[in-house]
Amino acid sequence: MVASKFDISKNNISLIELYSVAKSDIKIYISSESINHINNSRKYLEDKLNNINELIYGVNTGFGSLCDKKIDFDDIEQLQENLVNSHDCGVGEDVPHLIKKLIFLIKIRSLSFGFSGIRNVVVERLILFYNSGVFPSIKTQGSLGASGDLAPLAALAQTLIQDSYNHQVNQSSLKLSYKEGLALLNGTQFMSSYALYSVVEAIKLYHFANLISSISIDAFLCKRDSFHPLVSSIRNHVGQNYTAKEILKILDGSTTFTNDKQYVQDPYSFRCIPQVHGASYDAIKHVQSVVNIEINSVTDNPLIFADQNQILSAGNFHGQSLALAMDYLAIALSEISSISERRVYKLISGERNLPIYLTKNPGINSGLMITQYTAASIVSQNKQLATPSSVDSIVSSNGQEDHVSMGANSATKLYKVVNNVKTTLAIELLNAVYALKLQPKCNGTSSPLINNFLSKIKKIIKIYENDGRPPSLDINLLRNFIDDFDILDFLKINK
Repeated sequence: MVASKFDISKNNISLIELYSVAKSDIKIYISSESINHINNSRKYLEDKLNNINELIYGVNTGFGSLCDKKIDFDDIEQLQENLVNSHDCGVGEDVPHLIKKLIFLIKIRSLSFGFSGIRNVVVERLILFYNSGVFPSIKTQGSLGASGDLAPLAALAQTLIQDSYNHQVNQSSLKLSYKEGLALLNGTQFMSSYALYSVVEAIKLYHFANLISSISIDAFLCKRDSFHPLVSSIRNHVGQNYTAKEILKILDGSTTFTNDKQYVQDPYSFRCIPQVHGASYDAIKHVQSVVNIEINSVTDNPLIFADQNQILSAGNFHGQSLALAMDYLAIALSEISSISERRVYKLISGERNLPIYLTKNPGINSGLMITQYTAASIVSQNKQLATPSSVDSIVSSNGQEDHVSMGANSATKLYKVVNNVKTTLAIELLNAVYALKLQPKCNGTSSPLINNFLSKIKKIIKIYENDGRPPSLDINLLRNFIDDFDILDFLKINK
C-alpha cells in the first residue's frame, strides 16, 4: 500500500526513496519533531540578536565580499528581498521538471533539520508549493557550485516573495526575515538533485547493460570462460565479481551459452564485460554513497547550533564532493556506452554466422549499418562530456569566493551522459535482438530469463528482415522502454 503522505524530514532517506517520491504525486510533510527543531533554532537566533551587538554573517551583514557591511535592523527585510532578486541570474534551458521537484524536496529536507535559523512558515510554504505542483522556472546555467547553487536557488526563493506564485495557492507572499534569504540561496540542492537522478538512473543502466550485453554474448557465440567464478576470485574487485555473477544468472539455461564454442577467444568488448561493467559498478556505488550523505545533510550558511550556543559561518555549501563524484560517474557511464558501441560494431560485422549488417540481403539493403554510426557519434560526445568540470575554478565575489567547484556544470553534463547511455544501450538492444534471431545456432531464443525479456520487447518492435523501416523509429521505442521498464524488479535486485 502506497503511503498517502511522505515525511520528508525523517532520518536517512535513500536515493531511490526520494527519487520515487519525486516521480509520484505523493504529498510531503515534516514531522512535529522537525518543526520543534526549526522553532528552537529560530528562537535561539532571535534571542542572540536581541542580546548582542556583534556582526553575524548573513543575518545583519551584507553577503559575499560585502560581509563586513553592517545592516540596520530596519533594513533586514529589504535586504532579504534584494538578495533573492539580485541572485536570480540563471540563464539557459529550463531545468527538467523531475529535477525541479528534487530540488524542492532536498531543500525542504535540509531546512527541516533545524540548523538554518529560519521560521517554520518558510518551510511550510515551500511544502505547500510542492504539494500544489507550483514550481518556478529554474535555469540550468548560473551556478558555480560554491556558496551554494545561488542562481538556481534564488529562482526557487522567488516563489515565496512573488504574488504570482502565492496567489496560485491562495496565500499572500512572504516577507523574508533575517537569515532566511541566505538559508534559501546557500545549499547544494541543484547539484544534489542532478546527482541523485543520475545515480538512480545509473544503477538501472548498469543492470540494463548486463542484460542487453548478455543477449549480445549469446548471439555472438561467446565463451563462458570469461565469466567463470575462478577468474574473479583472484582479482577480487566487488564490481567484477558482481557483474560476472549477474551475467551467469541472466544466461542460465541458455543451451548456446553452455555449449562448447569453436572460437578460442572473444573480443574484449565481450570477454572483459565483468572488468569494464564491474569498474563502472564500483564507481556508481561510490558516487551513491557520496550523494546519500549529501541529501541527508545541511548545506547552507551560517549554521545555527542552538544546543551548543554556536553560530558558525563555514563552507558546507561548497560542492567539491559532489563535483568530483559526478565527474567520476560521467566517466564510468561513458565507458558503459563505449563498450556497448563496440559490441554493436562486432554484431554487424558479418562474423560468426551472422549476416553483415544483420540483413539477409546485403547490398540492396544496408540493414543496421548506420546504427553503429549513430552509436559512435553519441559515444564520441560522451567522451567530450566526460571531461571533468571539477578541475576548473574561477574566482568570484571580489576574491572572497576564490575557489569554486563548478559542480553545477558537472551536474548538467552528467545528465546528458545519462541520457546518451540510454540511447546507446537501446541501439545495442536493437542489434542484439536482430542478431539473436539471425544467428542459426540461437534462432531467436536464449535463456528463460532473456526469452521472458524478449517477449516484452516483441510487443514494442517487430524484427524486420528488409529495410522497410527506419531504425530510428525502433531505437526511440526501445529507448523509451529502457526509461520506463523496471529492470530492478525484473532481475529481482534489492532497491
